[in-house]
Amino acid sequence: MGKYMVKLDDIDRRILTELQADATIPVETLGDRVGLSRNACWRRVKTLEAEGIITARVALLDAKKLDLSLMVFLQVRAAAHDAAWLDKFARATTGIPEILGVYRMSGDLDYLIRARVRDMADYDRLYQTLIARVPMGDVSASFVMEEIKETTALAL
Repeated sequence: MGKYMVKLDDIDRRILTELQADATIPVETLGDRVGLSRNACWRRVKTLEAEGIITARVALLDAKKLDLSLMVFLQVRAAAHDAAWLDKFARATTGIPEILGVYRMSGDLDYLIRARVRDMADYDRLYQTLIARVPMGDVSASFVMEEIKETTALAL
């Protein structure tokens, strides 16, 4: 097991699978589904939260219904490879709400950014905002034409 892994039993896995599908499920119903009493189930969920396995309970929104139908992936090459640039890049990207994910990558590109915007004009505004906040070596964008699979659920 890795340094951050926590030992889970089958009941923990079933609890986490159920909560990933619907975090609003009443604890009594959850307990029934996993074979525990309400109190025993509640204690398990609290332990999973305390151990940092459950990090948040959120509502997932339909981006298209909220006029955010364009998903874009930006591939970024760093302008510099030093701590100061990385700090500035991190502050710039985390401060832009349209950016949903920022990942430091191995291989040819340095960073991958995932963002949701209304349309191409909204993307251009995002791009202009980003390059005004931090110098970059190279930026290219790929636009999602079809979402075949999108999930937040981890396979347990």
